[in-house]
Amino acid sequence: MNIVRDSTGLSNADEDGAGIDRDSHREKEQATQPVTDVESASRGGIWQSFRSTFHRYNLETRGIERVLSEERHDLKKLGFVQIGLLWFGVNLAANNITLGMLGPTIFYLSFLDASLCAIFGMLVGCLPVAYIATFGPRSGLRSMILARFSFGWWPAKILVILNIVVLLGYSLLDCVIAGQIMSAVSPNGSLSVIVGIVITAVISWLITTFGYGAFHMYERYAWLPQLIVFSILAGIAGPHFDLYSDPSVGETSATVIGSRISFFSLNLAAAVTYGGGAADLFVYYPEESPRWKVFTTTMIGLALSFAFALLVGVGLGSGVAANTTWSEAYAVSQGALIVRGLSQVGTFGSFCSIIIALGLVSNMVLPIYAAGIDFQALNSYFAKVPRVVWNAVSCIIFTVCAIAGRAHLAAIFTNFLALMGYWVMIWIAITLEEHLIFRRCMGLGWKWDAWNDRTLLPVGYAAFVAFLVGWAGAIISMAQVWYIGPLAALIGDYGADLGNFVAFAWAGLVYAPLRWLEVRHFKR
Repeated sequence: MNIVRDSTGLSNADEDGAGIDRDSHREKEQATQPVTDVESASRGGIWQSFRSTFHRYNLETRGIERVLSEERHDLKKLGFVQIGLLWFGVNLAANNITLGMLGPTIFYLSFLDASLCAIFGMLVGCLPVAYIATFGPRSGLRSMILARFSFGWWPAKILVILNIVVLLGYSLLDCVIAGQIMSAVSPNGSLSVIVGIVITAVISWLITTFGYGAFHMYERYAWLPQLIVFSILAGIAGPHFDLYSDPSVGETSATVIGSRISFFSLNLAAAVTYGGGAADLFVYYPEESPRWKVFTTTMIGLALSFAFALLVGVGLGSGVAANTTWSEAYAVSQGALIVRGLSQVGTFGSFCSIIIALGLVSNMVLPIYAAGIDFQALNSYFAKVPRVVWNAVSCIIFTVCAIAGRAHLAAIFTNFLALMGYWVMIWIAITLEEHLIFRRCMGLGWKWDAWNDRTLLPVGYAAFVAFLVGWAGAIISMAQVWYIGPLAALIGDYGADLGNFVAFAWAGLVYAPLRWLEVRHFKR
């Protein structure tokens, strides 16, 4: 069997497990499982023909099944550097520039306040993502399959549905921003936002169709042009950043504090929602991969890319109030403001804007790829449908939604991101306690082979109750445009979004004792 080195720094020997040895190992694992999505997915002539076609062109057909230790790829020296490059490439995108803009324009924070809230909020949010990423090599399982080891068979499906919403929501945002930028660059807006949305969606779908190897190859190099044009944007627009004005003048101190907390929480949510797909990226890494290396390189890649993009966005947003042309551009769209920031260099600025728009593809490939896997995790019937089909379905869904919501980007950002962050924080709290208290301290250990056997997985009662309690805490402490909870309303005129913190704390407090009772009664 020929072994080819792919761009991930890993050896690509039929990465989807099509080799003879790999199939035999997979069959052994599946034979021990009484009810498996994999078995049902492997039946049928059409499916077998489809797999054969993809194997012929060295494309990935693997779905939710576990990647066994024998199927992992060898690492070159660049293997762990690739983790940092991947996250840097995924995250250095215009959506985070538009996120930074919200600090001065929506929350009325000064450049300093918005910058500090953005940086520290995203750092806190990156920690759980780096933690979840370490489970990819050690388990060979996708993030939402990993959730079964705390939530059990049925409650875990709730998380899968929520994660699909997150993944498609991020892709929706990216499409809209790309469409806005392309439309703003075109003469007199002759290219509609809709056309830009469709172009970006199609390119992203093509990359995800080729699977894991193509995804890693693309992300390995995609960050470089983005880094260059972001630097050009910062250099050209930087002199117009308003570093000293305070938009919150006249507001009470409590209101300013509430705005700081809400923007901090928004950036935390933007980062932490990567957790739902973090392990998916590294299931082919060797099982003995040092966890500290995976954690550290993930943190570095995410933090550096977030920091650069967010600070540029905060700077652009700070100049809106003082710069009439920027204000007019922002009134059109956030994408138009990015284009206006580059307008001083004429045609070259337009070229840079197109590079920024196409760079959003990097941020879309991960959620589209992960969404295809998550659809398969819903039930055995969905598992029969190939991942690439679900990728196509995902693209159609978020493209239609992006076209419908293209005029409401800021509202989607502030409401969608924060709302989706709540459930991820609940899941992180439960996963941490399951790992540290029950799997490690109580000696239950991780039996990864049980990933698809509902009789060996936890019943899930404890996690489900903790999940509901966590959501109750989030509801009474959230601060959104359409609803301010009684706890959030205690801070300032517009409330403070405390949902992430209260949800995490309440879920953690409830889960540990309930899980202890569950283990004592059900022995699993």
